[in-house]
Amino acid sequence: MFRLLKGDRGGQIFLASLTILAITIPVLNLMMPESNPFHVSTFTVTLLGKYLAFALLALSVDIVWGYLGILSLGHGAFFALGGYAIGMYLMLQIGDRGVYGNPDLPDFMVFLNWKELPWFWYGFDNFWFAMIMVALVPGLLAFVFGALAFRSRVTGVYLSIITQALTYALLLAFFRNEMGFGGNNGLTDFKDILGFSLQSDNTRIALFITSAIALALGYLSCRAIVVSRLGRVAVAIRDAEDRVRFIGYRVDRVKLAIFTFSAVLAGVAGALYVPQVGIINPGEFSPLRSIELVVWVAIGGRTTLYGAVLGAFIVNYSKTYLTGVAPETWLFALGALFVLVTLYLPNGIVGLLKRKQA
Repeated sequence: MFRLLKGDRGGQIFLASLTILAITIPVLNLMMPESNPFHVSTFTVTLLGKYLAFALLALSVDIVWGYLGILSLGHGAFFALGGYAIGMYLMLQIGDRGVYGNPDLPDFMVFLNWKELPWFWYGFDNFWFAMIMVALVPGLLAFVFGALAFRSRVTGVYLSIITQALTYALLLAFFRNEMGFGGNNGLTDFKDILGFSLQSDNTRIALFITSAIALALGYLSCRAIVVSRLGRVAVAIRDAEDRVRFIGYRVDRVKLAIFTFSAVLAGVAGALYVPQVGIINPGEFSPLRSIELVVWVAIGGRTTLYGAVLGAFIVNYSKTYLTGVAPETWLFALGALFVLVTLYLPNGIVGLLKRKQA
């Protein structure tokens, strides 16, 4: 780990801060009485856990955009697929406690008069099967999509457009009731995970800590790629793809490997997000969601990894605050922030901090 972080002062500060956060927040929630001014509410714990999942999602975008030069506008699709995979497991844990009381079928299937589970729901009553699907489904989709796109040498804005077309196609598909994923309402009203109530403070803390660990491992994994030969080739492809191909490297394979890895990271982020917010619906496939991810990374500072994390926290905290205080101004504020960063801080907030230190 120390070798990975050598020369990465920002990463060292980020991981140290994440460790402190993962330790102090549970202590302040569980040990401090509610009357104590230092008490952290369970709502805040859940909110921070959601931010950690978003930060992992931002990492998955930065590794392909910042280091490979692929501006993906479809990573929200991989995030949503991971969320649906864990959501299917959580739905099958409800049993006869659902609205319609059928232990074998989710409530929406009973409402639609379905008689049995679709074949693609089989196995999702097992947690470990669901976790495999969290990584496998987004990874397989990214592998197939990337193999077709990269071998055809689709690049630049054209690649961005077809990634967005991918997530929009999935949005339309998952809206349909006959797809078997809850249609417009999606999957919700979860009760338990691994036998523990999702309403319990202890479960919320466990999900928060799991999200923090996943973010740390995700960062280290991305850092391992960046400092490796694969990462150096990726940066070369970003800066001069034709030259790298002329030298003899299989550019399409490098792109495919990193793109698939980033999709798996996004799927894991989705799986961490869903139990904490309690719902997954087709809205997560919205192209606007994927564009938002790019804004997070741009504001924080791409090609740094920790900048993507910073951007995810800043934008989502701002969203939480502004949608409560002045909900009608949130999108204008986000747009203004993105324009200002693009014009005056092309390297994001982290780039500004580096400039001041120089």
